[in-house]
Amino acid sequence: MGWLAPEMLWALLSIPIPFFLYLWAWRQRKKVVIHFSSLRLLKAARQPGQAWRVHLPAFLLWLMFAVGLTALARPTAEITLPSDYRKLVIAMDVSRSMLARDVEPSRIEAAQAAVRAFIGKLPHDVRAGLVTFAGTAQVVQGITEDREALLAAVDRFELQRATATGSGLLFSIHLLRPDLAIDLEQAIYAPSAVPWPAPSTPGSDRSAAIVLLSDGRRTTGPDPIEIAQRAADLGIKVHTVAFGTEHGVIPGYEGYSFFVKVDQETLKAVAQITGGQYFYAATAEELVSAYQALQGKLTLEKKQTELSFAALTLMFALGMAAIALVWRRGQRMLPRAANER
Repeated sequence: MGWLAPEMLWALLSIPIPFFLYLWAWRQRKKVVIHFSSLRLLKAARQPGQAWRVHLPAFLLWLMFAVGLTALARPTAEITLPSDYRKLVIAMDVSRSMLARDVEPSRIEAAQAAVRAFIGKLPHDVRAGLVTFAGTAQVVQGITEDREALLAAVDRFELQRATATGSGLLFSIHLLRPDLAIDLEQAIYAPSAVPWPAPSTPGSDRSAAIVLLSDGRRTTGPDPIEIAQRAADLGIKVHTVAFGTEHGVIPGYEGYSFFVKVDQETLKAVAQITGGQYFYAATAEELVSAYQALQGKLTLEKKQTELSFAALTLMFALGMAAIALVWRRGQRMLPRAANER
């Protein structure tokens, strides 16, 4: 629990004051002589065994006072809430480096299995799409609720040369925000010349998110850092997954063997810029765990929430309860007093 105005906590020192004032007033009451026209009225006013009820309205008012002082300090709490994500794009690296077998049975097969499992466990209210990128990027499945269509799209992945991570991000943004009517060709070759909406707070758009998996460095296309900044300006979070070991090799490809090293630094930066989460997976099991962790990020989120409104609501309820008790007690006393006459 936290406080947005902790300096107001000093006001809590005054909480005992109403209690002692009430205690003093109650003792003074005993010194006042009240004349009743009949002892029966006195009996009606005081019911045996229920003396504590006389003090209950005052106690509720004292609680209302204490809650009000607490509200002045603007309390906050970290509350786990359902997220507002409704659209998700999975951007997959399908460059030739995914042929590396440092992950059993290969990077691409392990990635496909993990993505299938991830899609199968998506919440029902989340629609998803698929983008692949290598030398270029393409939409292999538009935003849909059809899980079977998404799984079929995963099976259609085709590996190509080069790695255009920035293009993959750009196509993902276009898929999430078709209303922007992004000129993709211009955005790929001259992203700075493309008009974008006024920047918003990174991660503020909770209706959309991107999950990007890559195992190598960008070799072509726009700078992913620059495109990540565009996503951040739109409030879109990009969660990134770096996949593969530090010494992956494609053996015997076109007569040559190539080292394929995952670019962790770029993927970390993309996630940090957009307010997303970064994961590193060196094995198929770690990749599955990363997607499981992402599942939690997409379905639940922890948010620091101010509780002042709740405190004011409680104050109102306590005050109304005290008034209701006083009114009810008065209504009960009047008929009894009348009958005693």
